[in-house]
Amino acid sequence: MTSPDPGHSAGQLETRGIEPVPENECNGNPGQLFWVWFAANISILGLPLGATLVAFHQLAIWQVVIVALIGAGGSFALVGVISIAGRRGRAPSLTLSRAIFGVRGNIGPTLVSLISRVGWETVNTTTAAFVLLALSSILFNTPTEAKSAPVLTLVFIALFTLLTLAVSGLGHATLLLIQKWATYVFGALNLLVGGFLCATIDWPGVFSASPAPVSAVIIGIGIMAAGTGIGWANAGADMSRYQKSSVSAAQLVASAAWGAGIPLVLLITLGGLLTVGNHALASATDPIAAIRSLLPSWMAVPYLVSAFGGLLLSNHLSVYSAGLTTLTLGVRIKRVQAVVVDIVAIFCGSIYFMLFADSFYGPFITFISLTAIPITAWVAIFVVDLLHRHCYSANDLLNVSPSSAYWYSGGIEWRALSAWAVALLLGLCFTRVGSNDADWFTGPLADSWLGHNGLGWVVTFIVAGGLYALLGGARDRRLPAQDSAHA
Repeated sequence: MTSPDPGHSAGQLETRGIEPVPENECNGNPGQLFWVWFAANISILGLPLGATLVAFHQLAIWQVVIVALIGAGGSFALVGVISIAGRRGRAPSLTLSRAIFGVRGNIGPTLVSLISRVGWETVNTTTAAFVLLALSSILFNTPTEAKSAPVLTLVFIALFTLLTLAVSGLGHATLLLIQKWATYVFGALNLLVGGFLCATIDWPGVFSASPAPVSAVIIGIGIMAAGTGIGWANAGADMSRYQKSSVSAAQLVASAAWGAGIPLVLLITLGGLLTVGNHALASATDPIAAIRSLLPSWMAVPYLVSAFGGLLLSNHLSVYSAGLTTLTLGVRIKRVQAVVVDIVAIFCGSIYFMLFADSFYGPFITFISLTAIPITAWVAIFVVDLLHRHCYSANDLLNVSPSSAYWYSGGIEWRALSAWAVALLLGLCFTRVGSNDADWFTGPLADSWLGHNGLGWVVTFIVAGGLYALLGGARDRRLPAQDSAHA
């Protein structure tokens, strides 16, 4: 835990950790959050999401647009809902979660969230290093294979992680500023690249495509939600804790839904358009190379720069959130030190996967995608709890001793933890984990309609939230009379 921050501005170090923000320092507005979520989702790598809808689910383009609006925009509306808790409790998402699961029971969800964050940050970092290797090969004729240029690979990994550290380490105010202005630069590059990609679209095929059945649309919505907003839900309150009390819940929801929804709908739709008559993008093991092959050679440089920028903007937010999550686990270091720990982890992980491992993307992404199941269960329980919890005790959120109001029974709120565990186990029943060679784990319901179509997370969400509500989790959300709280 760190010392209180008397307030900081862009370029100054944020010294506050997970302790709730005093009301007099809460001057944020929903427009700031709009740019944060927009920036985190402008990566050109969102195109493969739309490609899968057309290639594997046979959706017509108008169905792709509906799926993107509901799946991506709707799931980020859920991020906005969790942001409401940040405005009420003035603390990060997983810190507020102590009030729901207990100061000890919260360790499980917090650890899973941290693993997921570090995992996806490693994916971002390795992908960005590959982007820089490709860019270097064009400009300086260097090797594109990481193992053929180990020193250059180390330099590019270090460059990406240092650029991430420069923003995430300084903290909230710097993050808000950089995400806004960088969006203009990299967003313009994305529009430029997207314009040239439009020239490769099979327009007659687009307009002649037959619509898929409603079941395929429902499956697509689930896939888009799992691949977009659900993964960011546990960062919602991390960014909204500085919002003014006058900011309404509707504004918080809208800032997340529109901020992320606008770029995602455009990118997902474009990915679908590109895939009509050409499924190469959907089946590519290297989506960067697949997209580059669709562009004229002289567009390769701005494309690779835009891809790098999108990955960097996403990493800024993720690493900042991961630092707060690390502190919530009880690690007694400063916030900036927690960010450095996260940076070191992804630096080392990226080196291993790029220079030593035989394969990376398939097995690793499969593994960290598993974390979507417990995160989904956490989201459902958090949202149900939020229905009747309008205040959080600032002192008790930081108190991890038996004297805390959130100690419950042995440090655990068994209604929440039990609902989480049951939903997690049930979600795994619908899950198949493996690589192209063999399955590592196959749940007993993995071959059911829900399991086969990757909708086990939906079952997880419904069971977690429903069971917690039945156990009384949506009631008795009153603060102890002796505690001070943030309204």
